[in-house]
Amino acid sequence: MVVLRSFVVGVVTGGRSMTGLAAAAGSGGDGLPKPLAWLAGGGRRAVLLGALGEIVADKLPGTPSRLAPPALAGRVVVGAVAGLLVASRAGRNPVVPVLVAGAGAVAGSVAGARWRAYAADRGWPAVPAALAEDLAVVTLAATVRR
Repeated sequence: MVVLRSFVVGVVTGGRSMTGLAAAAGSGGDGLPKPLAWLAGGGRRAVLLGALGEIVADKLPGTPSRLAPPALAGRVVVGAVAGLLVASRAGRNPVVPVLVAGAGAVAGSVAGARWRAYAADRGWPAVPAALAEDLAVVTLAATVRR
């Protein structure tokens, strides 16, 4: 289950990077490596605010492609950190979950970009298509938290 949850949190991160991190951070620092325990404590609010900000910023016309090399690399790194959080909470070796979460971030990024292109090709308004993606991402994030 840890590997599957890591992949899902990676996919979420590919869709909305801060949402994946917020889902993996949870609450309370139990089981987290000391340098990352702040994500589940006081830093949790900052991560949640970042997630909300990203959901809004995603709708802006000047937002760069998530597949641009710097953006994609950032999502892979954030996904890997989220995978580390999932593995640490479960008391598991983090190597495979980190790699799987990074791969999930790539998969989620590509899937999200393809969804948006699909919607645009059909003439669907951009904001409703983005909101549908938000719903899918938040629903997946909720499954990681359970």
